[in-house]
Order: sequence, then structure tokens, then C-alpha cells
Amino acid sequence: MIKGIIFDLDGVLLSTDEYHYMAWKSIADKLGIYFDKQINNKLRGVSRMDSLEIILGKNNSFSVTEKEMLAEEKNELYRTYLAELKPSAVEKSVRETLDKIRALDIKTAIGSSSKNTRYILEKTDLTHYFNAISDGNNITKSKPDPEVFLKAAEYIGLPPSECIVVEDAHAGIDAAKAGGFTAVAIGDARTHSQADYKINELKELLKIIA
Repeated sequence: MIKGIIFDLDGVLLSTDEYHYMAWKSIADKLGIYFDKQINNKLRGVSRMDSLEIILGKNNSFSVTEKEMLAEEKNELYRTYLAELKPSAVEKSVRETLDKIRALDIKTAIGSSSKNTRYILEKTDLTHYFNAISDGNNITKSKPDPEVFLKAAEYIGLPPSECIVVEDAHAGIDAAKAGGFTAVAIGDARTHSQADYKINELKELLKIIA
């Protein structure tokens, strides 16, 4: 029986992909490194520092300190864009689905690699939907390591076997399966062969937990 649902944030409940792209593009352009949306798509579910490593690629001659400065610069740009976020960034059907899940007395949590998770939830008025938040501030390993989901399950007091993870990234599905969770794929993750369920819209999740 499913007693808990752990949601990735970006790409599942709303999308700030364009903000990530704009911020990383700015950094890449400054460094003279080619960067497009196809490369940006590879960064889904990946931590900030790991994303920078992917972007740098063969241009990886920077010191640890320089990389940290670049990552922080990217985050400052991203947060500038996030300041524009409003509750309207979340589709009505997503809120309705979350309302119905809460009415079923199913525990809910966020499992996101982003250190901006709480800020995004506050800006979009989503915080009250979740019993717990596990994000980039409380983990040492990013997806595909299952740490972020395992901590989320721990925070809501449930074993992975009783939880669903909803993810839009391949790395997220890998993490869910590695942690022993039931993996529900949405968006790009629907092409992942190991997903237990594949949905086109979040509201389809209600059929799985019914």
C-alpha cells in the first residue's frame, strides 16, 4: 500500500527550466563555451557543481575555488529570475491533484537536489502541501544517488517500499529505483525503461494510488 509520495520539484510541479538555461548560458558565454538547450537538458536532476562539470567538459582547467565562484554566480543569476515567480506558475490541475492527495491522508514530501527548493515553494505558495522537504541543503550526494529520496522517506517516517517517487529526469528515476521506491515517470523520464509507471499529467497519479 502506498502511504507516501515524494515529488521532485522542477519539471514535476512546475518548471523553471528556462531560468536554469538562461543562467547557465550566461556563464558558458562568458567562458566562451558552447551551450544550448540540448546540453541544458542533461542537467536535469543534477546538482549545481556536477552540472558545472558537465558544461566545462574538456575546458575543465579551473581550480576548485574558481568552480565554486562560477557555480555561485550561476545561482545568483538563477535566483534573480526566480524572483519573478508567482503562484500562477503552478498549473491549476497540479494544485487540484495535490489537494486530492492530501485529502487521502497520504504523506507528501519534496525530494529535490536544488538548494533553492524552499524559496521556490514559498514563491509559488506550495509549501503547505508537504509534510517534509529534502533538498540540496541536507544531502551530500546528488541523483542518481538515492540519498535525497531516502532522507525524504525518513522525514515522513515511511520505508521506501511504501512510497512513490515522481520524477521527470532519468537520473531521478535511477535514484528512485536504487533506493527501493516505486518510480513514476513524467516528462522526459517517460522514456526510462525502469520506470514502474509513466504518466503524461500529474493528475494521472490519482489512478495509481486509488
